[in-house]
Amino acid sequence: DVQLQASGGGLVQVGGSLRLSCAASGFTADDYVIGWFRQAPGTEREGIACISSSTGSTYYADSVKGRFTISGDNVKDTVYLQMGSLKPEDTAVYYCNLKTLLSYYRGTYYPEGYEHDYWGRGTQVTVSS
Repeated sequence: DVQLQASGGGLVQVGGSLRLSCAASGFTADDYVIGWFRQAPGTEREGIACISSSTGSTYYADSVKGRFTISGDNVKDTVYLQMGSLKPEDTAVYYCNLKTLLSYYRGTYYPEGYEHDYWGRGTQVTVSS
């Protein structure tokens, strides 16, 4: 079974820092993208950062660009999200997401890759003012 083990959430003051970790295990992929979404009460889940395992290229939402840094350890299949200059609006439940791509799935070839989505349990981040 695919497991995404997230850790590192907590309570921090405005301007502080936190580091989230997400360790992925039990999956098979020709390529994958792993990253973080967050959801505050009454809002939609927002993708904030991700990293490609094959190219190392990263994506950041405008809301976190310049303050958050995502990095990955391909050996450990672990992704880290270093969050700095935290603001009250960063308060949310943070979810780790893994998108795997398989060229072949159940005997069928997918030239664009067959995509699977996996989600970890959320971890609460609260920024107090």
